[in-house]
Amino acid sequence: MTKETPVQPQPQPLVDLPVPDGHGIYTFPDDLHRAHQTHTQQLAARHRNDDHRVLEVTAPHARVPYYIEARTPVGRPVLAIEPHHDDFALSASGTFLARPRPLTVATVFTRSRSVHPALEVTYADVDTVSELRDREGTAALAPFVARRHLLGHKDAEPPYRPYNPQVLDQITEEVRRITAAHPGAELLAPAAVTRHPDHLLVHEAAVRLGCTWFWEDLAFWSTYALVGCDQHLFRTRTGATMRPELVDITDAVLDKVTVLRMHGSQMHPARKMYRPIRHAFTTAADLVDGPGLYAERFYRTEEPTC
Repeated sequence: MTKETPVQPQPQPLVDLPVPDGHGIYTFPDDLHRAHQTHTQQLAARHRNDDHRVLEVTAPHARVPYYIEARTPVGRPVLAIEPHHDDFALSASGTFLARPRPLTVATVFTRSRSVHPALEVTYADVDTVSELRDREGTAALAPFVARRHLLGHKDAEPPYRPYNPQVLDQITEEVRRITAAHPGAELLAPAAVTRHPDHLLVHEAAVRLGCTWFWEDLAFWSTYALVGCDQHLFRTRTGATMRPELVDITDAVLDKVTVLRMHGSQMHPARKMYRPIRHAFTTAADLVDGPGLYAERFYRTEEPTC
């Protein structure tokens, strides 16, 4: 985070957090699921007792209610540019739960027929999937009090190919107009630790607009972020130009699970959402400012000189 952003004290989790190490390497998916259930039950009890700091959010696909403590954003505003509806939630939501800032999210590829294979019969066409994913994005961003901009582009489908440079030019101009409407906001975008053309395109558009702050992209498929060949290609593309920084999200990690539960069309069944949390545990091994169990990774580049 930037130096000017104060760190707000956040509620300490009342649930013992599971650790995916030792014996937990085998039991972590279920351990996390149970811990999140207990966390949700505690917040639900507060909600029933008229604690107005606790919000009820309903997962659009599963239609299951969850509960999350409201945040109070402070500091410099942030304009996050995400390729798809779930990218901010997967990669950066823990940071903004732990250190809330005024947030606007611009989602570029909002037309899609991408859902988990088990749900393809239920959500069979672009209009149905796009409407569901829009509702999922709305629900996931509610705890952040975030404004939204939807650009309306169709996402890439496998087999993936390089993005069209003309589409990059068009999207860059569309995002430029959004940035002009948010003067003073700090830009945040995907680092494109991935071969997915939508992520590569959005990263390049953000760089053209002067973005110097990027999240490590996370998702579940082999073409995203966490496989060794993608990490190698990322290092080859960026060299030493991107400086990693870590944010401790330990106190917010169960609330991040709640945010992920809003994206049930992508992460199915619910227990599969342990994967980005497992990665956050691995990431936290590099923390130098404390013994946090879970962290998110970002990258910084030098401020533009022109």
